[in-house]
Amino acid sequence: MSKFFMNTRNALVNDAIEGTIVGSRWQNLVQLDVDPFIRVVVRKEWQKDRVALISGGGSGHEPAHVGFVGKGMLTAAVCGDIFASPSVDAVLSAILAVTGEPGCLLIVKNYTGDRLNFGLAAEKAKRLGYRVELVMVDDDISLPDNKQPRGIAGTALIHKIAGYAAEQGLTLAEVTALAQKAIGATASIGVAMTGCNLPEEEGGAARIKDGHVELGLGIHGEPGAQTLPTVNSRELIQVMVDKLSAHLPAQGPVAALINNLGGVSPLEMSVLTKELVHSALRDRLSYLIGPAPLVSALDMKGFSLSLLALDATLTTALLAEVETAGWQPAVRWQPLTRQQAANPRQTTRVTPSVNARTGNIIDVVTETLLTLENELNRLDSLVGDGDTGTTFAAGAREIATLNREGQLPQDDPAALLTLIGDKLATIMGGSSGVLMSIFFTAAGQQVAEGQPLAQALLAGLQQMKHYGGAERGDRTLIDALQPALEALAEGADLRHAADAARAGADATAAMDKANAGRSAYLNSDNLTGHKDPGAYAIEKAFANLAAQAG
Repeated sequence: MSKFFMNTRNALVNDAIEGTIVGSRWQNLVQLDVDPFIRVVVRKEWQKDRVALISGGGSGHEPAHVGFVGKGMLTAAVCGDIFASPSVDAVLSAILAVTGEPGCLLIVKNYTGDRLNFGLAAEKAKRLGYRVELVMVDDDISLPDNKQPRGIAGTALIHKIAGYAAEQGLTLAEVTALAQKAIGATASIGVAMTGCNLPEEEGGAARIKDGHVELGLGIHGEPGAQTLPTVNSRELIQVMVDKLSAHLPAQGPVAALINNLGGVSPLEMSVLTKELVHSALRDRLSYLIGPAPLVSALDMKGFSLSLLALDATLTTALLAEVETAGWQPAVRWQPLTRQQAANPRQTTRVTPSVNARTGNIIDVVTETLLTLENELNRLDSLVGDGDTGTTFAAGAREIATLNREGQLPQDDPAALLTLIGDKLATIMGGSSGVLMSIFFTAAGQQVAEGQPLAQALLAGLQQMKHYGGAERGDRTLIDALQPALEALAEGADLRHAADAARAGADATAAMDKANAGRSAYLNSDNLTGHKDPGAYAIEKAFANLAAQAG
């Protein structure tokens, strides 16, 4: 079964080219209308008054090569089928379409098919009277004994530098010389933990064992140089930097291209970038390109690093602006800076005070929740993920300890509620902690503004409902807490409030649908007959408060 979003295999490349052209923000690309199997994309505004740059190769390496066509980079891209070199006729069609008196430079990745097809097209074009030169990019250093190093992501750097030279109106010889200089100053190496999936082909991505990566895996899935038993980012970057550094001058600034081979998440690519700037290259890094896919390998779960040894000319070329969809502008690397900010945990300052009645209420509630830990977990395991008791107990334990050690402002209700809210957000964690923190924090604000305690607690509940999205009847602790607080606000005593909480909790056992929390994903068979654990906790807390009050 194919793992590709596509219409048909035969139409895949042509469909992708059309989508790339119509989606380009520069609207500066056109496709040559020659033959369905000749896939050439060129600059729309090209006037043949400067050296033309043509590159290409197999598709599947997007945004290369069409994504690099535009002002300041390529004049034309010739696209083959997936991982297959374009034909001689396709390359020749590109040469004939864009080459004027200044001539044309072909930039070719060092693969046999590309060398042969682009090379033969160059010779045919010369026979027709065109001035054509060819450079081969061989930046892959992963196989040191290979007499024909492959061209991989460093090719994008050559496109950029040669494109700058051509845009400045340099001669064909000068453009070729600068491209060759850039090739000699570039080294790349890749690593991957899976191969890539090909259209209508299964199993291609699963060759490498879990927990391992292959160093030097080719951009078409060719075997690499060695397998490493690690996926640790710091260790991988260290290995790659050590190997790359051996191919560059011992000193001097470098630019680093961090290339996503197609299947690595942006989160992971950012981690890899962080490790690169903290590596042994730290003091030599001047510019970063990426992290981004520039020369990908379909959906390969891997990345590559390309280093370019810089001088003034190469730096100027690298930084010049372009109008292409695929290039990522180089940014000057500078160490992370941090801005001092207030710690929200340190903003609540309270003065401990004593109020025997308040301290006793805190003791009763926290002891109730600690005693119920296992029972609440059992109830929650029937309707949720089984951690309500543990979550409530964590908050209760912290508040009980502060109460026992005399660190709470018992005689200052506003400060007490606010402090409890601060602690629960940190200690309880998850949604429950935040919701209870909102409840106590909002109630504390209301008390500070002069509201009676019962009305303040109802206001806190309203804010909890507002942010949490649950209402009475949604099968949550609100079904017990709201009627209890409403009873208190209407002047009822704790016994009547406890009765209201119990009735609300009992009602949750008859509800066959939850509209909030993890229980919302369960069917009625899991819910009916079981009280919501949060509502049950509220019921028992009020019951024990009423019993203690007599």
